[in-house]
Amino acid sequence: MDPQQVARMIRSGLAGSEATVASEDNVHFEALVVADAFVGKRALQRHQLVYAALGAAMGNEIHALALKVYTPEEYAAQRRG
Repeated sequence: MDPQQVARMIRSGLAGSEATVASEDNVHFEALVVADAFVGKRALQRHQLVYAALGAAMGNEIHALALKVYTPEEYAAQRRG
């Protein structure tokens, strides 16, 4: 599984989300996910939403996933510095 496939799965599972995924070995991934679905959710709940979007690929094709998860407002504020 390549980073583009993982990003597509996240975008499909989290409507309206933006996902950027990187991997050096196509087994260990890093993802930045920005989604309205994260509003009012704690970090664990946000991660669970991403894992649900990835379904059975988690723990199979995707061995490890490092996540950075933001609401659109949080991401905009983080980018402003």
